[in-house]
Amino acid sequence: MLKKLGDYFTAQFKKIMPDAFVFALVLTLIVAILAALFVKASPIEIIDSWYRGFWMLLEFGMQMSLLIVTGYAIALSPFIDQKIENLSNHIKSPNQVYLSVAFFGLLLSFVSWGWVVIAAVFGRKLALKISGVNYPFLIAITYFSNNIWSTGLSSSIPLLVNTENNYLIEAGILSETISTTQTLGSNLNFAMILFYVSITPLLIFLLKPRGAQKENLNHLLVETTEQKQIKTNIPVSKSLSDRLNHSKLLIYMIALAGGFYVFQHFNNSGFDLNLNLMIFIFLMIGLILHRTPFAYGKAVQKGSSNVAAILYQFPFYAGIMGIMIHTGLANYLAEVLIEIAEVETLPSLAFIIGGIVNFAIPSGGGEFAVIGPSILEATLSLVQDYDAEFQQALISKTILAITYGESLTNLLQPFFILMVLPVMSEGTNLQARDVMGYLVIPFILCFTGQLLLINLIGV
Repeated sequence: MLKKLGDYFTAQFKKIMPDAFVFALVLTLIVAILAALFVKASPIEIIDSWYRGFWMLLEFGMQMSLLIVTGYAIALSPFIDQKIENLSNHIKSPNQVYLSVAFFGLLLSFVSWGWVVIAAVFGRKLALKISGVNYPFLIAITYFSNNIWSTGLSSSIPLLVNTENNYLIEAGILSETISTTQTLGSNLNFAMILFYVSITPLLIFLLKPRGAQKENLNHLLVETTEQKQIKTNIPVSKSLSDRLNHSKLLIYMIALAGGFYVFQHFNNSGFDLNLNLMIFIFLMIGLILHRTPFAYGKAVQKGSSNVAAILYQFPFYAGIMGIMIHTGLANYLAEVLIEIAEVETLPSLAFIIGGIVNFAIPSGGGEFAVIGPSILEATLSLVQDYDAEFQQALISKTILAITYGESLTNLLQPFFILMVLPVMSEGTNLQARDVMGYLVIPFILCFTGQLLLINLIGV
């Protein structure tokens, strides 16, 4: 039954869902209309807010681009290519491909959401070797595995509220930081981790389509783009320029300096793995694995072809954020829903609000900056007659609920699939619509399961 439903939703998405860029354009118009209807923003105010927001994701867009390029460059190195090749020799069937890529993605994404790029490269290489793999479904499974990031070490909202002098403290909404032991280390978060680990193989078993030859990667390829290794055995002259281009000493000196900084950072700050540091680590690892500036440059050049969609789509999503923020639409939505909240229902409503707003502001930290203050102020007003321990517990649970909701609707929002799809669809005509239909049933089941856990596990 679920498999038939999955096939149905996939077919419907292929018919009705436009390209991810068109989705962003349509969403821009929808959000603009909502701003005019609900907060009475004038056309001039909406257009001004749109333009003001257009550049809000420039830093994040560059970070995402570098994340893909540096991660892909690592996977193109001879060492990693050989390790993946050795591992793939033990994987013989499509079911093993789905499961191994899914759990590899869960593990990597739990450490940091950006590491799913490595799982994407791993999945692509397996799909080229193992016949019978339904490739759009494999892309969907890889992307789904990334959803566990909201419970893991790079979960941005719990890390934010544990930061000294964060903007919530400076605004007087919170009186002190909220330790990650109360959020990421809570019973609710451990239950959510177990939920993802348990439901992933179940979804694969229930939803995997029958292998069709036309859905295999080798059949979908319209051009040969594979490059297992970057050739480094190019004749080198004795000229200074060539010797520098192929200098291992130069690479090792730079990588040593980078390694020293990373060691010092972790030694001083603990396991504080932010996005910039992760890209820096990827960069240093890539340099070491490719061993020469010339080889690494070629790998980066190849990986750069995968980031075009990010470069022109992110500004439009940022424009949507601008409308939500500068017209007050996001705060309006949060306040309307919170008005009907009670202590018992607040976390569930926060979960739903986080999911809804994510369609227009698909960034955990960015969304929380917009709706977080309103929701936390409402939470404090509801629990003012309770003891301090209960207040702290409910605030922590509400923060987690926003985080889970924001992450979950990524399954229906084609923003973050730009982190996986360019790598896995290279050389094919696959688009987001070919993949996201497989994510509708996982979304429904995860929405139900997560909402139950939020309600059942008390503060």
